[in-house]
Amino acid sequence: MLHLRLITPADKTDAVVQLIETTVGTAHLVVMTGAARSPAGDVVMCDVAREAGDELIGALRELELDRIGSIAVENIDLSLSERADQAQDDAPGEGADAVLWEHLADATHEESTLTVTYVAFLTVATMLAACGVMLDNAILIVGAMAVGPEFGPLAGISTALVRKAPHLVWRSLWALLAGFAAAMVLTVGFSWLLDTLGLFEKSMVEASRPNTAFIWKPDWMSFVVAFLAGIAGTLSLTSAKSGALIGVAISVTTVPAAANAAVAFSYRDYSQTWGSTWQLLANLGGIVLAGTLTLLAQKWFWARQRERTAQLA
Repeated sequence: MLHLRLITPADKTDAVVQLIETTVGTAHLVVMTGAARSPAGDVVMCDVAREAGDELIGALRELELDRIGSIAVENIDLSLSERADQAQDDAPGEGADAVLWEHLADATHEESTLTVTYVAFLTVATMLAACGVMLDNAILIVGAMAVGPEFGPLAGISTALVRKAPHLVWRSLWALLAGFAAAMVLTVGFSWLLDTLGLFEKSMVEASRPNTAFIWKPDWMSFVVAFLAGIAGTLSLTSAKSGALIGVAISVTTVPAAANAAVAFSYRDYSQTWGSTWQLLANLGGIVLAGTLTLLAQKWFWARQRERTAQLA
């Protein structure tokens, strides 16, 4: 269930209340007249089944409540109420299959913005991966994958493509490319520093490195893994299952590939640099393609499910 807290001008309250009352899957409607001060107006609260949430939020935005008032949405972890249970039974479909497009757009907007924190996380992840590839240590590689925040912009690109928002595509793409460029440049400097300190050596780059050699040797399996990870990552975002998203983070070689490209470049091993770059691009492309197709499939499936429910009613 979702909890909605709305601030509505007095002249819009009746329309909002009527909308909530006629939306299948709502419960626990509360109206507090004149309770809001900034902006001034009434406070309306209700609970709604997740599978009916996107429809209700969209209708509230059509009333311009997001512009003249406020729409706040929270997840309800526990609701002990027969009315809530009945609302979930009445709502069409299953909550686990529902996509809250406004929530998804908001989440990907935050994660796909080029910020100092985002670049810092990506840089630290790339430097950790550089240590992993030089030491041929798979544990460090996995740790670097988990730290990397790059799935946010990738999901942002997929979401913007499905919602047909070109400016959001470019914003996410800028965060992705600029973030990786900055992280790789800083990692080159990091490699030079460790080489000066005697912790990195050229022989490490030239070694066979059986545990991490796949990072600069892209093939079709790299794309397949990235594609499957993109599906899992998108499903984890739309269903709010963060544990699955962590699994996605450690299943693709985006950050390790960027790290190996930077380290190889610092030692002028351009064959490894190009191989790692192609590995990086293949993974990024596979994730974006899979994410976009998954969102389109969810959108189509949910529309069909709603149509079927309406016909039965």
